[in-house]
Amino acid sequence: MNILFVHQSFPGQYRHILRALAAQGGHRLVGLGIAELSEPLPEGVAYLRYGLSRGNTPGLHEWLLDVDSKLIRGEACATAAAQLRDQGFVPDLICAHPGWGEALFLRDVWPAVPLLCYQEFFYNARGVDYDFDPELQGIPDWQACARLRLKNANPLLMLQASSWNITPTQFQRSTFPQEWQSRISVIHDGIDTQLAAPDPAVAPLTLPDGTVLAPGETTITFVNRRIEPYRGCHTFIRAIPEIQRQHPQARIVVVGATEGVSYGKPAPGDRWRDVFLQEIEGSYNLDRVHFTGSLAYGPFLQLLKLSACHVYLTYPFVLSWSLLEAMSTGLPIVGSATAPVQEVIRHGETGLLVDFFSPAALAEAVGTLLTDRALAARLGEQARQLVLERFSLQQCVPRQLALMQLVASGALR
Repeated sequence: MNILFVHQSFPGQYRHILRALAAQGGHRLVGLGIAELSEPLPEGVAYLRYGLSRGNTPGLHEWLLDVDSKLIRGEACATAAAQLRDQGFVPDLICAHPGWGEALFLRDVWPAVPLLCYQEFFYNARGVDYDFDPELQGIPDWQACARLRLKNANPLLMLQASSWNITPTQFQRSTFPQEWQSRISVIHDGIDTQLAAPDPAVAPLTLPDGTVLAPGETTITFVNRRIEPYRGCHTFIRAIPEIQRQHPQARIVVVGATEGVSYGKPAPGDRWRDVFLQEIEGSYNLDRVHFTGSLAYGPFLQLLKLSACHVYLTYPFVLSWSLLEAMSTGLPIVGSATAPVQEVIRHGETGLLVDFFSPAALAEAVGTLLTDRALAARLGEQARQLVLERFSLQQCVPRQLALMQLVASGALR
């Protein structure tokens, strides 16, 4: 088949599919994206990078800025697609991540080509992430809800334009309007369970601050793309004094960029990390808490393999790959009792669940896993088994390829 993949940071979620298709041979695989490639592509995969010809419209109503940004990106992507079309490229299938607007006009370039969209999340003003945290979010006023409603213009347009849709988890599908959920297949991107695997012979790891983590040390890990409340940084940081009181020799390693946010409001000062560290100032041992910043994938996996316990907290929002990777390494997990986490963590079976907002409950659960190593080992083994059964590349990629074939053939429309 001729297959066009569209992602602002190509290959993004399509990396494993591309490798599988390239290994099959006989396909023409083309990517469109706006960013520089961050990783080598499989042999035979072509990548066309395009840029934006304009910025946001001056003087535009601020509620429309999101719509305007997506229109600009959609126009740029469609212009690049039209160039491909004029050079004779006609895809049998378009696979697109529509989250930033790139896919808005692809059906206008190729009206007859099936479009399979990767749908991550649908915005809801009530009952999901937007009003989850009363302390930091408050009760959204009608203007905030109106702004959020306009952010759904792009997802709704893409649901209407798509032939079919795919999303990684049942929770993510549940955020979409009921009338569209039957047109969204749930298949995860897949976890490389051979790379993310237990390693009894894992080597020591030197952290960016020079600290050397050795196998057998009591290490607690916490990972965010950026250290922010959407991923529970406030609850975790507030739990540090009690965790250290129970286990003063433990090392606490926090991975993630400290500047800015990926989701939610920016910090009122400089960094969310600093806001909450100020709250516990004088009540914790700074020397045994390590903020690494972002880590490359290799050292990140090495850190997980050295860890004794992993903490994952999130608002009701998109599930992070890092949780499944930690589970795949056989790590015992303390997770928040929120819907996306509850889809993979069953309390007492594949991990321990705690109230998202309770530092005391979090510290107690971490203490349980650090003290009862037999329980920790059992939970870690069962967590890895769940990932092998439901989220491994061997389980997910064949299902993704089968779905692509069905959409390309017109069997799903």
